[in-house]
Amino acid sequence: MFDANQNWDVDQAIENMKALSRFDPLWIEEPTSPDDVLGHQKISKEISPIGVATGEHCQNRVIFKQFFQAEGLQFCQLDCCRLGGVNEVLSVLLMAAKFNIPVCPHAGGVGLCEYVQHISIFDYICVSASLENRILEYVDHLHEHFEYPVAIKNGRYIPPQEPGYSITMKDASLREYEFPGGNAWKDKKTKK
Repeated sequence: MFDANQNWDVDQAIENMKALSRFDPLWIEEPTSPDDVLGHQKISKEISPIGVATGEHCQNRVIFKQFFQAEGLQFCQLDCCRLGGVNEVLSVLLMAAKFNIPVCPHAGGVGLCEYVQHISIFDYICVSASLENRILEYVDHLHEHFEYPVAIKNGRYIPPQEPGYSITMKDASLREYEFPGGNAWKDKKTKK
């Protein structure tokens, strides 16, 4: 897998991925502007069988529908915090299943690993019943700030034992990093 992080235009993405194809990547993540559906469509056609993974910047199911219909992605990387709530997430999961697109939730931010594990569990149990081509990111930092941090064993997420979304932050962390009054910011205040 490679992540271009939206740095390339369409032609650069195609050229770069053709050069990188010798490494046999599964996908290129965010090869170009995240709202360029037709650009992703062109990239997808030109670099196949390498897949395109995108969606972490999509805010609603309509944008995902456009990506699915245009065949502009082969891996759906919805972001549970950017997408407009649980109902939007469920709509995207159902549409992805209809278009036979695996969902690999984006988990690159604070608390996202804690949150997306539930989406993947729901996808597996209620929608896809498949782990094929499903990858769940794990970012190994900031879990210490959560009441029920995500647990990994043998390279796999362990289903949470506590009720809820697992994203309740510890009171001490909230106080420490509250802006602008938390202790974490005291030395960083700009003097007038």
